[in-house]
Amino acid sequence: MVAEVIMNSAAKKLNRTFDYNIPKEFEDIIIIGSKVLVPFGRFKSLEEAHVVRIKQSSEFEIKDIVKVETGLTDKQIELANWMAKRYFCNVSECIKLMQTPGTRTKNIEKRIQDKKINVVYLKKDFNEINFDIEKGIIKSDKQKKILDFVKDNQGCTVPEIEAFTECSRAIVNTLIKKQYLELIEKKVERNPLNNKDIENTQNLILTDEQEIAFNKIEEAIDKKEYEQFLLYGVTGSGKTEVYLQLINKVVKEGKSAIVLVPEISLTPQMLDRFISRFGKEKIAVLHSKLSIGERHDEWERIKEGKARIVIGARSAIFAPAQSLGIIIIDEEHDSSYKSEASPKYNAKEVAKKIAKEENIPLVLGSATPDLTTFYNSNNEKITLLKLTKRANNSNLPKVEIVDLKQELANGNRSMLSFDLYQSIEQNLKDKLQTILFLNRRGYSTFIMCRNCGYTVKCKNCNISMTYHSYQNKLKCHYCGYEEKTVKTCPECGSDKIRYFGTGTQKLEQEIHKQFPQAKTIRMDVDTVTKKNSHEEILNKFKNEDIDILIGTQMVVKGHHFPKVTLVGVIAADSSLNIDDYRATERTFQILTQVAGRAGRENLPGKVIIQSYNPENFSIQDAQKQNYEEFYETEIALRKQLKYPPFCDIIVIGFNSTNEEEIKKVSKIAYEFIIDNLDAEEFKIFKPMPSPIDKIQNKFRWRIIIKGDMTEQANEVLNDLLKNLYSKEYKNTKITIDVNPNNMT
Repeated sequence: MVAEVIMNSAAKKLNRTFDYNIPKEFEDIIIIGSKVLVPFGRFKSLEEAHVVRIKQSSEFEIKDIVKVETGLTDKQIELANWMAKRYFCNVSECIKLMQTPGTRTKNIEKRIQDKKINVVYLKKDFNEINFDIEKGIIKSDKQKKILDFVKDNQGCTVPEIEAFTECSRAIVNTLIKKQYLELIEKKVERNPLNNKDIENTQNLILTDEQEIAFNKIEEAIDKKEYEQFLLYGVTGSGKTEVYLQLINKVVKEGKSAIVLVPEISLTPQMLDRFISRFGKEKIAVLHSKLSIGERHDEWERIKEGKARIVIGARSAIFAPAQSLGIIIIDEEHDSSYKSEASPKYNAKEVAKKIAKEENIPLVLGSATPDLTTFYNSNNEKITLLKLTKRANNSNLPKVEIVDLKQELANGNRSMLSFDLYQSIEQNLKDKLQTILFLNRRGYSTFIMCRNCGYTVKCKNCNISMTYHSYQNKLKCHYCGYEEKTVKTCPECGSDKIRYFGTGTQKLEQEIHKQFPQAKTIRMDVDTVTKKNSHEEILNKFKNEDIDILIGTQMVVKGHHFPKVTLVGVIAADSSLNIDDYRATERTFQILTQVAGRAGRENLPGKVIIQSYNPENFSIQDAQKQNYEEFYETEIALRKQLKYPPFCDIIVIGFNSTNEEEIKKVSKIAYEFIIDNLDAEEFKIFKPMPSPIDKIQNKFRWRIIIKGDMTEQANEVLNDLLKNLYSKEYKNTKITIDVNPNNMT
């Protein structure tokens, strides 16, 4: 028997199969998806590979597989192959996503897989031990004390024995040597939910709209049919309750559910609701802030069928859920479902592929759906289910827009408009809570010399450095480079260095200055570096009488704070000014989502949006919280300009340490595309430097193509990659991304 294997390597030249002989002792255990160790090329060490096909013979002279472990299923291998072609990457890169965490790197595999501790048991029957005590063979009172303790606490640890008997480890060792006690290795399950202690809750009575939505999706579950649903509901309309009751149905039938959430900050409150309904034992959580050991154990619990409900960020879609019954993607519009690193997969597309294979419903939920999703629901490719009212009968908050140009004209140069200042002051008097949203971290967004116009830029990237006041450092948000603050201009020697732009640190300082009595807390990338820090900040805000939460988009989505009645948006224009066709869509989404944090219980909510462009339709529609009005305007513009959903935007990216080589490679790629893609169906733009033309000391160029990503176009682009990687361009890497999140 012969195995075709894919080497576990990102090298494009190795993105093909190699034949290896299956030794007789492995014939019964090697299956498609098995991870194996094989001798490869001139490498002295064994290399990792994955079995993708088994056949009777090979035309080549081949070596033996040396070591094997069972791995992926046929379906997972098929999915990996589909993803590799769809997202222009190596099969092995896709396979890695589906492997148990901690088993992907052979050097750490043994250390990660099992966390074990030694526990103590009696080795002799206690009657026999009593006999030895009576005969005087065991004389020591401390030895008797330990033996008595272990009899009542079989499986205790040595530190526990030391703590409760006040006897030393040496005495325990003596009893082990004399064969009275024995040490047994025991595996400890690392469960990230162990610290959760939440009271059980029951299903709530569904509103009429929730009932209709539930029944429609339930019908697809009962029929065992694939169907895609968009659960479109205003903020606070009770989408999560519909999810919970659908999952309850699926779990009662012995099936599993996968629930994707957009980012870690959303996970704690979502988890609390799920744990209160289903208990900790049935739930597994997967996200990047867990240790590898915790992720390994959660993955194993899912694989063994112990955890029937998987909640996690993007990569949780690959969890080995047993008998999958439903997939739910909450806040489906969120950009984090699209991977920025290779494989550049879209979790929504992968979920659709899996749901079709399993004949199960896929539910997408949002108050501000992705424009393409809503377009498809209007064209009946997706079943639309609407929730138009808040579940607890609370009203949507009142939204006001403040024109910052007028504030400046009135002499107000503060970060807070007069209206927002007064509203915060009133909220503090009423002992109610406020959220202030500013989607820029740091203190100042750029530093410039007012004498010559010099701007401080990262030495590795062609991008402005951001000033962080708490560390008194300049930081690059692209490569992480840091340097001390600049006091004199390196170009002209002037001391007229000024700080421009505003970040969350500066806003926090301003709030302390204007409201010294207010208790504040900040939530951005700089404050959530430690494990569980998201949850700690949110719990502090909820439970410790914090008056004001200041944050970036982490504070925007999904959180439910009953005492929050005021939300202030400091600079609504920051997302409007990005170089991206989705700028207005993202602005509308983020403003509507942040507005949804106010007045979620019976207290009336108020939102103040500060903007230099108050007349922009995305801001006007966010004020009305009218998604459908925004959609009609935006979809007409997209159609006119031929942007998604009316075409795909394909970005071929080049990055290189060699400027001449990157120009040469991008020109060759452009000529290949022109020769192989139909000019009538595709608009192909010439290679140009990217908007940010240098990151981490690498030059960046790109080719943009507008058209439909058909099978034929996919084949052409995969052929382009094979053609380029067959040549020796050592310094240049090429990536292909379809409808990328980031156009820079």
